Amino acid sequence: MWLTIPNLLTMVRIVMTPFILIELARGRYMAGGWMFGAAAFTDILDGGLARRFGTQSETGQYLDPVADKILLSCIYVGLALGGAVPVWIVVLIFARDIWILLLSGVALRFTGFRNLQPSLWGKASTFAQVMAAVAVMAARAYQSAVLERISTPLIWAVALLAAVSGLNYSLRGVAYFRRSLSRQSQPRR
Repeated sequence: MWLTIPNLLTMVRIVMTPFILIELARGRYMAGGWMFGAAAFTDILDGGLARRFGTQSETGQYLDPVADKILLSCIYVGLALGGAVPVWIVVLIFARDIWILLLSGVALRFTGFRNLQPSLWGKASTFAQVMAAVAVMAARAYQSAVLERISTPLIWAVALLAAVSGLNYSLRGVAYFRRSLSRQSQPRR
């Protein structure tokens, strides 16, 4: 059954996303930041409830990471529209995500590989994106020079980790294809 409380919380996060984007695009970083905090809380809550009450579902396993990706991507779009982050960082984040989707699509279409798990570099990239977004929103909301100085290297960390994780996923894909091809070329007994 897909209609569970954790899945409803995930849907709430998806519904909140455009409102967060609008607040950030309008330069309302305090409101956008608090709304992002509420959305993040639904993410913590839905996973905790699903595990606690055994209501994990296949729908939730797919929907939760999609909701997270939509939320984080829209936050960066909103920050760029509000002039808080450079557009190139949004382009880099989207390029990495599209590349990973393409690699996943190729793997799903042409191989038997179905274990599409995030890498350590992918998790580090996502963590850096969250930390940088929070720092940028806080710096703008509180007009803090200290937070501004913190957010700048975090944005560069986002860029670096997006590139490294994209390369890492590419290398993992090539290694899998090589192993797959070598298994196919071996004679059967």
